[in-house]
Amino acid sequence: MCQLPDDLSTGDLAWIRLARRIEHDRPDLALLNEMPFGPWVSRAASLDEATVAVTLLEHEIALNSLAALTTATLCSRPVRNANKLANEAFLMANGEYRVVHHKHYFPQEAGFYESSWFAHSRPGFDVAEYRGIRIGVLLCTELMFSEWARHYRRQGAHVIVCPRASGMSMQYWDAAARMAAIVSGCYVLSSNRAARALSPEPRFGGRGFAYSPTGELLGETSEAAPFLCVDIDKQRVTEAQRNYPCNVRELADETQLAEVAQH
Repeated sequence: MCQLPDDLSTGDLAWIRLARRIEHDRPDLALLNEMPFGPWVSRAASLDEATVAVTLLEHEIALNSLAALTTATLCSRPVRNANKLANEAFLMANGEYRVVHHKHYFPQEAGFYESSWFAHSRPGFDVAEYRGIRIGVLLCTELMFSEWARHYRRQGAHVIVCPRASGMSMQYWDAAARMAAIVSGCYVLSSNRAARALSPEPRFGGRGFAYSPTGELLGETSEAAPFLCVDIDKQRVTEAQRNYPCNVRELADETQLAEVAQH
């Protein structure tokens, strides 16, 4: 996990330091933040084609740098989607690009006018497997919807990753991440965008984090320590998913949910 600065390019010192850290630590997977390169597009209240062109180009250029890293990476980037963009989570491994997920939930408020900019064109929340680890993706705001954490548990996930571009307050994010871990029995890992000294609003808060399958905070990033590495223990996931609350029988389908709601 990491925190990378606002308006990142692959020529930045922060990127060079990340590449060196990856070269030194040799992790299986590096998790970057949500749409890490170039400007944060949804600061503006309406979609602007000039900004679209910039962000698409910045992320397209960065793909070569991601492919050149000595480990697999997972993050998201903007891609064309009719008259909007899609926020596409992807896995880059051994130089191959693999689409994993499109973001479905979008805020619409000052600094985060994402509904004006984005819509998904790929349905579903499906796990991706890499080196024996089954991974579910929740892009930023999607972490607030814990039903998808349970959904990933039912698909046999070991890890839920959450690339973020979130602000300075951590109150909701800590609660959502801990709850996602508890109800899924998965590790919950997140990287976030971080404000520079002169970054405009919104001010991104940094602080990537890792939660255990039973909801304990394993570690977090900071300005002084922008990188964090954790080991994934699949046996710990298995044990968590056998125990409360993961072992509580769930309603099988929406028909049963409707019946409960009526009573």
